[in-house]
Amino acid sequence: MRHVIFGGDGFVGRHLAPKLAADGENVVVADIVKSDLPHYRSVRFITCDVTNPASVAAVGLKADDMVYNLSAKMLSPIQVRAKRHDFFFPVNFHGTGHIIQAMDKAGSSKLVHYTTDMIYGHTVVLPMTEDHPVAPLGEYGLSKLRTEELAAEWRRRGMSISLFRPRLIIGPGRLGILEKLFKLIDWNLPVPMIGSGRNPYQFISVFDCAEAARAAWKAGVPNEAYNLGSLNPPSVRKLLGDLIKHAGSRSILLPTPGWAVKRTLDLLDLMNMPIMDPEQYLIADEECVLDVSKAERQLGWVPQYRDEDMLIAAYSEYRAKKDGHAVATEHVPAE
Repeated sequence: MRHVIFGGDGFVGRHLAPKLAADGENVVVADIVKSDLPHYRSVRFITCDVTNPASVAAVGLKADDMVYNLSAKMLSPIQVRAKRHDFFFPVNFHGTGHIIQAMDKAGSSKLVHYTTDMIYGHTVVLPMTEDHPVAPLGEYGLSKLRTEELAAEWRRRGMSISLFRPRLIIGPGRLGILEKLFKLIDWNLPVPMIGSGRNPYQFISVFDCAEAARAAWKAGVPNEAYNLGSLNPPSVRKLLGDLIKHAGSRSILLPTPGWAVKRTLDLLDLMNMPIMDPEQYLIADEECVLDVSKAERQLGWVPQYRDEDMLIAAYSEYRAKKDGHAVATEHVPAE
């Protein structure tokens, strides 16, 4: 059996590919760019643009391939409203369709596909289980929801597709929006919170995400959706307070009226000057905690990394880069 990872040179793929190779598996990474990563000594790379059906077909899928789709456009860099659909849909939705069509033509039937918890939108029920109502708040979440609908259609045709809905994934090499936070802390400036900061904030480690994909393969690729998040996430206030203390910063946490901040951000978004994507700030003061017990029951998967440790590790990487030191990402527990 081959393991073909579309988008495998990206964030989760960089950890899944060597994990499978270490198991002795035959691994192929299909992506638009190839990084200088050590596991390519034992992992084959094929150049592939998932937005191009001919490029996907050229990967040469086989009937017994185990396929993973990790290709995606994310919420960073922030896009203006008018450009969001055309930014997210070609890769997230149409790219997924091209992969599934190529699988169908090859007779390949097993797919692990990553979507997002942002398909849920506003919190309706706590904790958020996989049957939580879906109502995405923007084009990113909508593009991922459409892929889940596509998966449901192909399941009816006989495919086995495991879906994963992660919270914000962090780990080595990916700072994203956290870099703005770390700069405030470095400069000893106030750190504003949307709301009081009493609500929990849940991450998921890139290492735990890679292990979840592997666990789905080992479990026979169930036709199910699974939430991915940490266990017992702390409040935003505690998470940020502990980081400020760790950094030795004089920053203070600044609670704000959530409704007022959101309306201000809405206005900036309407003026095509977005600071955050609405899908990020509209739920920032809500209790968005994913119940991840289904993955434990069905896949034997349990997250290993704590939110506090992940954030501090991310800050340590940020500081190391600023100080001109390289960080050995294979040894860093999280971004």
